[in-house]
Order: sequence, then structure tokens, then C-alpha cells
Amino acid sequence: MTPTTAVVTLSDDSRLPHVRNQIAALRRWAPGVTHYRADLGTERNLARARNAAADAAVGDGADLLIFLDADCIPGPTLVPAYRSALEREPEAIHCGPVTYLRQGALEPADPLGGLTALTDPHPARPNPRPGVLQEADAGQFNLFWSLSFAVHARTWRGGPRFDESYEGYGGEDTDFAWLQRRAGRRMFWVGGAHAYHQWHRVSSPPVEHLDDILANATRFHARWGSWPMLGWLREFEELGLVRFQDGRWRRASAPAP
Repeated sequence: MTPTTAVVTLSDDSRLPHVRNQIAALRRWAPGVTHYRADLGTERNLARARNAAADAAVGDGADLLIFLDADCIPGPTLVPAYRSALEREPEAIHCGPVTYLRQGALEPADPLGGLTALTDPHPARPNPRPGVLQEADAGQFNLFWSLSFAVHARTWRGGPRFDESYEGYGGEDTDFAWLQRRAGRRMFWVGGAHAYHQWHRVSSPPVEHLDDILANATRFHARWGSWPMLGWLREFEELGLVRFQDGRWRRASAPAP
């Protein structure tokens, strides 16, 4: 029997146009794949939303789980590449390459028509040849992105999963990867599992998420003894928004203890 595959995503209403492109791609290139979307709502707990959507898919009988960011369009080879990887290494975490699309890259009349011609994976992550599984070393768990990865339902049920004490934006995906490494899970970079991140406006650094990032970075440090998202924290520092004092990052306006 062919394993049942589910795509898991989460979004708010502002990302629904992107989600529609994601669903259209699945219908074109992977008919039969079920789609589970968790609505972030006002709570915006990304970890809880991902866990809930994945649990719903597994509860409905899904064997294979593909997690995609709401902004990501699956390419025509993403689903078969992840299926093959999970067949070969069912107890591992699998990550595919992601291309970030520029503004206006997609043709409005047919967003999927020229998609594969735009393939240009982000250089910060490995991009093996199609059909190749490249095992991540211990240091590469830092490179895990929750915007495109796949796990077998048995692996998901066995945990660990996303820690729901992370609230808002940032840190929960690196924590998830480090929990997998501590549990002895292997991680592979999957050649050919291409996803395409649709353009949208972002702030750099993401100052609208400053409080979330500070809280989640502190939570991560309490568990692991190191600081995640250091690039953002240092950019915030350069802007005069935060300072590092007495072994922790805090808002620059916060009074010293």
C-alpha cells in the first residue's frame, strides 16, 4: 500500500494567497496528498500550531509528514524526493533546498508555469544532487529550517516535537533540531526536494518581533547554554534596541538589575 502523505502548514489570513499557490502546486504535481493548515489566530504560537496540525494529520492516518511554510510552493519533485528519503531513512529528519523568489518572479496568470526555471537554492544550506541524501554533521543541526522538512509519522509520534513554551516568533525551530540531535536522530539534506519561498515584505532585522526574539533566545539559552539568533540580536544592538549585560540580552531601555 502506498503511504499516505500529508503537507502541514500554518498561517494567518495575510498568507492565504500564498497558501493557495501551495495547494495548487500539490494538486498539479502531487494529487492525493492531503493538506493540513493550522490558523495562527491571535495566539501566534508557531510550535503549538505545527504540533496540532501534524497530530491531526497523523490521527487521520497520514504515514509521512511534510512541513512547509505557508509561503513555500512545493516544486514538482519535492513530494517524491521526500517520500524516497523517508523510505530509505524512516527514522531521520529530512530537509530540502529552498529558493527565495524575488518580487514579481511569478507570473500572475500561471504562478507555477515557470517555477522550476527559477531554481536557485539559498547558499547557506547544502543542495545535493537529485536523489542524493547527504547526512548532516552535528554542527549542521544549526542550519535546520522549519519552512521545509519531512518526518515519518512513527518518528513524529516518538518525539521530540516542537516545544510549545516558545511563544511568538523565533528560536523554536533551532530548539526542535537540537532536541532531535540530543535524542539521537539523524538529519539528511535531500537532493531534489525543492521548495520555492514566495516573496513578501519583511523587515531586517525583524524589529516587530523584538520581544518574542528576546524571550525565546533567553529560553533557548536556559536549556542549551548558547544563544540562538545572534545575527539578529547583534543587529538589534547596533540599532540601540538591546544590550548584552550580566550574561543576558535585554531591551536597551530596561533598567539594570
